[in-house]
Amino acid sequence: PRPYNLGHGFGIKSGGFCEMKKPDLFNELLTIYERHGWQLKAALLTPETVVELNTTYRDQLESISVNDSPVDALWFARPSHQQREAWELRLLSETQYALFETFEADETEEQRQEMRQEMEARMRDYVQK
Repeated sequence: PRPYNLGHGFGIKSGGFCEMKKPDLFNELLTIYERHGWQLKAALLTPETVVELNTTYRDQLESISVNDSPVDALWFARPSHQQREAWELRLLSETQYALFETFEADETEEQRQEMRQEMEARMRDYVQK
């Protein structure tokens, strides 16, 4: 398998020319991100993907916020240096695409949510190109 790398070294291994199924991608991304200290916080999922993932990952989906979306993407967060919090929106796809932002400790939840919504809009724009 050939690894595909993001700028920070997280890669997905694909087993040939077949596209990976969403549950397999979900599992692999969850494993990779958790290994690097990230926690799954939320998901943007199409109704079809929710059905696919619910058969195997119902517990994980029930423990986070799942929002209906035309794009499949996962929100991960972890503590960052200088009391900041890092958030990454990762496309649930073999295509290596993610958006990253850090939030200062004094930023309000409203400010953070506004930035996350902007990131979600950028993700949708990327996928629709």
